Amino acid sequence: MKNLRIGTCSWKYPSWFPEVYSAPKGIDYLAEYSSRFDTVEIDQWFWSLFGQTDVALPRPSTVLEYASSVPGGFRFSVKAPNSITLTHYYRQHTRGKLVPNPYFLSVPLLEQFLEILAPMRPNLGPIMFQFEYLNRSKMESTQRFLDRLGAFFGQLPSGYTYALEPRNPEFFGKPYFDFLREFGLSQVFIQGYFMPSVVSLYREWGANIDRSAVIRLHGYDRAGMERITKKNYDHIVKPMDEELPGIIEMVQQMRNQGVSVFLNVNNHYEGSAPLTIRKIVEEYLTEG
Repeated sequence: MKNLRIGTCSWKYPSWFPEVYSAPKGIDYLAEYSSRFDTVEIDQWFWSLFGQTDVALPRPSTVLEYASSVPGGFRFSVKAPNSITLTHYYRQHTRGKLVPNPYFLSVPLLEQFLEILAPMRPNLGPIMFQFEYLNRSKMESTQRFLDRLGAFFGQLPSGYTYALEPRNPEFFGKPYFDFLREFGLSQVFIQGYFMPSVVSLYREWGANIDRSAVIRLHGYDRAGMERITKKNYDHIVKPMDEELPGIIEMVQQMRNQGVSVFLNVNNHYEGSAPLTIRKIVEEYLTEG
């Protein structure tokens, strides 16, 4: 569909047989997935900072495997390593102390990450920078956050689509969206995780989205969803039919304005990402 790619968050779920896969095991999951969908989100490389040791970056062999499993028109949206987006180490690794992360917004580390991703460069969509909620002990103010980001993005290689996902609702204001425009960055809208509705956020600030955007439908209770589904994501257990029309209207408005949209659906949103996508395509989306 014009200006829209819709896919899932990760892909290796045996319970997606037979909706997506020809068998529950013994197959090339990504190759079969990419014959059905034109995008997928990779979040496995986000988890890169464990304790106060060296950073874990992707294995080149894994990157090459993924790149060789998909057709030319396919796109990956990739979460940047949390070693770059965490201001401080996780407290469980520091005996409760607030210890600064020396890799926070490290340009050399991001360049190293992109170099490892080189085999999938033709298939790269947005590189997403997900930040945790930042209280004042971690980030003094919105302006300080934007200043640090400006110094970072001002040095990054060009030719990539970089997208921001802050999880501080109070950051969203004119200075933030002016910053996105200044640096040519995309917004990541996440539905869930105690964030404002993506629809309400778009209604207030959508006029500032002029290039591309990512919408991540993650849901509101991961642990509860996993208890209900027992991690068998083969049916919808909690329909989100009341909010989906508004989200799709938001998608359609952005498409009509020439904004390229990635719509990434998580199993934890309704219980089965592929079935949510099927419902969206069959019941809500129009061609164009």
